Amino acid sequence: MDTTGSGQLAAETLHEIRQPLLGLKAWLQMSRDDATRAVPIDLLLAQVERIEQILSDYQRLSSDRPAPREKLTLSAPVRAALASMAQASPVERAPEFELISDAEVQGNARLLEQLVVNLVTNAREAVGPEGRVKVVLTREGLKPALYVADWGPGIPAPMRKKIFEAYVTTRPTGAGLGLVICRRIVAEHHARLDLAPATVLAESVPPSTVFRVVFDPEAPAVHERKRVLVVDDEAIIRMMFHDLLGKDCEVVEAATAEDALVLLGKQTFALVLADKNLPGLSGLDLALAVRKSHPGMKFMLMTGYPSLVTAQQSAELGLVDYLTKPFDDIKVVREKVRRALATASPTPRRPTNKRVDVYDDNPHSGRQIAEALTLLGLQPNLLATPVSGGPDAPTGVVLSWDFTPALGVAGLKMVRRLAPGATFVVLAEHLTMDSAIESLRGGASACLPKLLTDVKALSRELQRALKLE
Repeated sequence: MDTTGSGQLAAETLHEIRQPLLGLKAWLQMSRDDATRAVPIDLLLAQVERIEQILSDYQRLSSDRPAPREKLTLSAPVRAALASMAQASPVERAPEFELISDAEVQGNARLLEQLVVNLVTNAREAVGPEGRVKVVLTREGLKPALYVADWGPGIPAPMRKKIFEAYVTTRPTGAGLGLVICRRIVAEHHARLDLAPATVLAESVPPSTVFRVVFDPEAPAVHERKRVLVVDDEAIIRMMFHDLLGKDCEVVEAATAEDALVLLGKQTFALVLADKNLPGLSGLDLALAVRKSHPGMKFMLMTGYPSLVTAQQSAELGLVDYLTKPFDDIKVVREKVRRALATASPTPRRPTNKRVDVYDDNPHSGRQIAEALTLLGLQPNLLATPVSGGPDAPTGVVLSWDFTPALGVAGLKMVRRLAPGATFVVLAEHLTMDSAIESLRGGASACLPKLLTDVKALSRELQRALKLE
């Protein structure tokens, strides 16, 4: 079983969905068995909404986007969690709640509510339906603290160090993911989750287990909204992007590349999103001007007339994406913009040698590429397996799109991992729009045909694409 990365994230999501599904199933079964029973429609709809929110969280976490946070009183999500659990399980003994000290935190109310639900659910399962569970809001020094205590059998000493690991559980039927999810939520709030000593609560009969969450008293800085410049001569397209991105970013509009250049001289932008076919200067002309005046600025091109040539030109200009109109799914476009804004630009590495790592497992084409690089006074380093070319940064990397050990997109990820920040070129025997666009998105400086019949021509193309003097 995959216990890391996307596999564990999917398992956590399924674990979270199971709880509201159990509530839905129980109420529907009771309604089926007793036709006179009043159906709590609002409660059932709340469970459906909770499932939708969990799935939305899965999409957010899989793309490494932080949860939106706002200033809130910590007791509010705690009370909401306890109220929802009381509605869902009216026959179980309600947890006690003691408010010693409240506090304001920078947080996500729904995720904090989910945190409390998970911790209380764990405690309830430890003590049974009639057992005692207590939730306390207090402070440890200046730091807001949340305790969830139970008077159950406790956690065996050998398990206490492993209790937060995935798939570790003290219950025969447990999935071992509840506390992993709690730790993920706590990390998103810059807080700390651990097992506290029983003496942390002043009780005549000490609890057997106390989970403790301690928050940073200083609210994390609210990030300034990033500014995006949308350049399109169609007002409806500009309006659409304004509505699509307005909640996340400050959107500035321009109808022409010339207007955009004026704005770029006055303001700083995290991203420029421009149509290719503009009146006057084209989107590619604008991209070239931006590369010269603002070399670190991210740029995305969109076009209703996609072509292999413009995709290749976009890659060589260092664009982060190439979008085709009409958009099949506008939500996908929004995710691409969010991902581009959230992803840090790679730091260029200054090479100290003339080595060029060549990833190609075809001996014939590998020799041809090596010959083309030798004509440039470079030192080709042929690699038939996905290994690093050396401890120091290479002058560049040449990757065959058909490299068997890491084919296509997998090869792009391999180069970013093995030679981060290095300029790299993709060579394809059968160049397509897909390979060109994926190379662009993967950070390649060019995607070119192999030109194996003309080594001198290939040499000139590599010199240009590797940006050599």
